[in-house]
Amino acid sequence: MKIQDIRNMTKDELLHQRSLFIEEWFNLRMQAALKPLDNPKRIHIIRKDLARINTILHENELGIRKIIGE
Repeated sequence: MKIQDIRNMTKDELLHQRSLFIEEWFNLRMQAALKPLDNPKRIHIIRKDLARINTILHENELGIRKIIGE
């Protein structure tokens, strides 16, 4: 996900997407513990996207940047 796409999301969409990423990240970690993954880079990509979403949400809390739709 690109940062511009994330910035164009509403707060509810960001929170929903964050929960989906957390769930997928957990599932991939469990799969990786049992067998080799088809795409091990996916864990890295999800962590980066999750960090981007958390950064946008934190910026909004601090008042640095407002989320669209607020």
